[in-house]
Amino acid sequence: MVSVRTVVDRVGPTLLQAVHVPPGCPAVSDVVIAEPGSAANLAAGDLVLAVAVADVAGAIELIRDSAEHDAAAVLVKPPLAGKPAIRRAAKRAEIGLIEVHAATSWAQLVWLLRTVLDAIADESDTLENGDDAGTSDLFRLADAVASVVDAPVTIEDTNSRVLAYSARQDVTDPARVATIMGRRIPDDVLARFRSRGVFRELTRGRQTIFVPGQRDGTLPRLIVPIRMGGELLGSMWAVVPGPVPDERAAAFADTAPVVALHLLRRRAHADVQRRASAELLRALLRGEVSPRKAVAELDLTDEPHRVVVVETPGGDTLDGEGLRLALLERISQGIGRRPVAAEEAGLLYAVVPDGEGPGTWPEIRSALAETPAGKDSGELRAAAGGARDLTDLSRSRAEAEETLGLLRAGVLAGRVVCFDDVWTALALHRAATASSGARVTELGPLGTVRAYDAANGTEYVATLYEWLRHPGDPRTAATALRIHPNTLRYRMRKLLELVPLDLDDPDVRLALLAQLTALHWA
Repeated sequence: MVSVRTVVDRVGPTLLQAVHVPPGCPAVSDVVIAEPGSAANLAAGDLVLAVAVADVAGAIELIRDSAEHDAAAVLVKPPLAGKPAIRRAAKRAEIGLIEVHAATSWAQLVWLLRTVLDAIADESDTLENGDDAGTSDLFRLADAVASVVDAPVTIEDTNSRVLAYSARQDVTDPARVATIMGRRIPDDVLARFRSRGVFRELTRGRQTIFVPGQRDGTLPRLIVPIRMGGELLGSMWAVVPGPVPDERAAAFADTAPVVALHLLRRRAHADVQRRASAELLRALLRGEVSPRKAVAELDLTDEPHRVVVVETPGGDTLDGEGLRLALLERISQGIGRRPVAAEEAGLLYAVVPDGEGPGTWPEIRSALAETPAGKDSGELRAAAGGARDLTDLSRSRAEAEETLGLLRAGVLAGRVVCFDDVWTALALHRAATASSGARVTELGPLGTVRAYDAANGTEYVATLYEWLRHPGDPRTAATALRIHPNTLRYRMRKLLELVPLDLDDPDVRLALLAQLTALHWA
């Protein structure tokens, strides 16, 4: 059984948004285009595409007809999807209402939805065989596209990584060979194409882009952007001997929607696996799942791991999610494998092995520290918990969150810290927190000093704190306060005139220091 929400999740928020999905919504069985004025072609479980609906009254009538035939959901485009009357009609009829992105082609959506339904029907085979089946399909598709344009082709994502390539790559040039070998366009070649404005043209909606040959021997390229619903999913690059006839270039461009469906299907499968892994990791960090299950399904090694929590700008928003995904991709480059990670409450949680080697905490720490602050990473903060067995990762998570809290408060310096390295700050903070709960600072004459500071703008509390922290060393205490030692001595005399304190008594000094530590660190 395939639920409406499952289909919407597979297609993704770029193309579909669930406006209303009732709890008892029928399982999805097929995709149909609503015929104007006729509901005879509707059946139970249908996803009904409101292709011919032009007004609110027509949409409400289609919703009622679809509900009478037990259809699963009606799909409409803006602005109809946002009309309150249409939303109320869907709720009364207890039928799903899905908003389709305005720029999405209805024809492409039909193909995509049926592809997704077929993929879900074959889910067990797909999960059993991993990603190999989808990858081989993409390579076969590259061969088919190459026969259309009569040239060797690569299919690449938006980051210029090669997803698949056709046969006949031996008749290309060194730049293409390096691209195939490295599974990505080399940086120097990328820079040359970028200087020619190729990637700028890819974002402008052109159907084909022709790049003439270059002096270094790089052969001409015919490039076709791959889009779906206005979103750029990637591109196809054909190595050609020269300008391509218009009809052949058009045929090459016509293959893009088919490739887009495969890329979306590939992304849907990857998203399902990513969501399942993320949910399993969250359960592991909460201590709600067997470590043996996590080791098997998350491909974790049976050794001590650290939980690393990363905070980026944007918080729990789509922009924030994009920044965290981009950051995860960036820090994974060159360290072997991508760490097991999940998002929760606007933070990124990663579980990394302790010790040395690719993908371990030292590697991740270096990658995070080298991530520049700026537009993409902003005020990035990251904290790692202690190295714990997989059975005790919830403790490492708590330690990482506690350390991140001190980073946020400005108590700790830097952007990337480890629980093990800041034990003094953690000990003082915990002691101060416990003391505050016991209302330690309300005892004795300290309250009088605090009130005097508040009323007169003096700094006797801070002066006493530094004097006690540096016993017998007034110069160091004065340096911490950024005052002259004589000023420190003057303040201490005035303080002792204000309140009776026997600072020669070690217990008095210790009690005052405990109170002042609570004020400073809590």
